[in-house]
Amino acid sequence: MAEVLVLVEATREHAVKKVTLELLTLARTLGSPSAVVFGATGAAAAMADKLGEYGAEKIYAGEGDDIDGHLVAPKATTLAELVKRVQPAAVLLPSTQEGKEIAGRLAVKLDNGLLTDAVELTAEGVATQPAFAGQVIVKSRVTRGIPLATIRPNSLTPIPAAATPQVEALEVTVGDADKLARVVDRVVEQKGSRPELTEASVVVSGGRGVGSGDNFKLVEELADLLGGAVGASRAAVDSGFYPHQFQVGQTGKTVSPQLYVALGISGAIQHRAGMQTSKTIVAVNKDPEAPIFELADFGVVGDLFKVVPQAAEEIRKRK
Repeated sequence: MAEVLVLVEATREHAVKKVTLELLTLARTLGSPSAVVFGATGAAAAMADKLGEYGAEKIYAGEGDDIDGHLVAPKATTLAELVKRVQPAAVLLPSTQEGKEIAGRLAVKLDNGLLTDAVELTAEGVATQPAFAGQVIVKSRVTRGIPLATIRPNSLTPIPAAATPQVEALEVTVGDADKLARVVDRVVEQKGSRPELTEASVVVSGGRGVGSGDNFKLVEELADLLGGAVGASRAAVDSGFYPHQFQVGQTGKTVSPQLYVALGISGAIQHRAGMQTSKTIVAVNKDPEAPIFELADFGVVGDLFKVVPQAAEEIRKRK
């Protein structure tokens, strides 16, 4: 079978992110998965076992300062040269900030069509994409070149399929134009024990109805009991209740967990665009006419300050 290239998304500590495992799972339905690792020297070796566990039959390693010491331009150039050489059946990238920027540059370099924010891709190259803030579901395919797509995190469940990947070093040859922006410093963001928002299988979000930043402790408590991440609506973020990096919505982050719990969120289109592909949606709002109930699988009309503590107590009983 023809190769399917998968761009690996990982942390600085070489921990492979869940979206990469999803891409490898999808790649196995399209051809022979090959992972493409960009990073510092030794990155591919550190991730080889995990990538092999999810079916990577080959690992292309683009390592060194020319890659790690600059922004996305050298990665896009190196990936473009690899695509021209191996002629893959498809190229899959994570629909993250960096993944989409590399994909855009790659499409221009290859004069290739591009499918973004897909939640599904068939063997025939047909992508399923939510459009117009999720109000329309589009089926589309490229009309020029190979299927080149960015896949939204949490679009499918990663399934292991053990393989023993061969590692091939990529020759990184980039021009001066690719080195115009250099990384001069990196600051490690302090993180707690909760999963990363876009990768979490459970997300509990609070909106304007939570009332204050102090009251968000209720949202955090429920999220911790469910082993999930905390999100916030734009209204909550704009009101200063919670930091912007946790905003879910069209101008925030897009999530697609197995369970999404909306507390005190009205369900404006801006918010729905960022969470409506969640598998199961539970909403708590005292307004029975709130738009969120049109989307929810389960809805509770009531005061969240009474409903959530009761739910939390029942969860504790079952632990």
